[in-house]
Amino acid sequence: MIEERYKERYQAGNTPWDIGKPDFNLIQTVTTMSIKPCKALDIGCGTGNNSIWLSQNSFDVIGIDTSELAIQKAVERAAVENIKCTFIVNDIRLNNIEGAPFSFAFDRGCFHSFNTDEERKVFAEKVAAHLENEGLWLSLVGNADEQRDVPGPPQRTARDIVNSVEPYFEILSLVSSHFGSNRPNPPRAWVCLMRKRK
Repeated sequence: MIEERYKERYQAGNTPWDIGKPDFNLIQTVTTMSIKPCKALDIGCGTGNNSIWLSQNSFDVIGIDTSELAIQKAVERAAVENIKCTFIVNDIRLNNIEGAPFSFAFDRGCFHSFNTDEERKVFAEKVAAHLENEGLWLSLVGNADEQRDVPGPPQRTARDIVNSVEPYFEILSLVSSHFGSNRPNPPRAWVCLMRKRK
């Protein structure tokens, strides 16, 4: 079970994806694509770095994660920074998230956690169900074009992404980049911005 794996990693403190700051890909996309402040859903928000940045930029944010420990840390971090965010322990695949429909959804490494086209398709359908018509979804996905000698995030091809999201989303941009990271050689990523089909 994916949820159990993440819970265990948070408990062990084995969370290389938690970089203590928002991912530059989110900042770049929101600013260059002029995504206006709106109701936003941060899926797999972890300890809240990206949710907090969105809130600081006038988005009305709900962050969800299956890890209670991650959500607890996110709540504490938002309190320290005096940021108004809502953080909930929840799984978008199993439950409807209160507050829907959202205008913007973000996930950094959730979509790529699913190993089959079918699982990824279900995830994409759930994201679409929580967005208003023409709502935007920005997903950061491990990039299969990277040759690796060290462990890193799951890797997906451009085709993996397209196959899973096309029924529900129009892809506005699919760009090869890398994850915001504290490593000297950050893992490569796809930065995929999509719009929900009418």
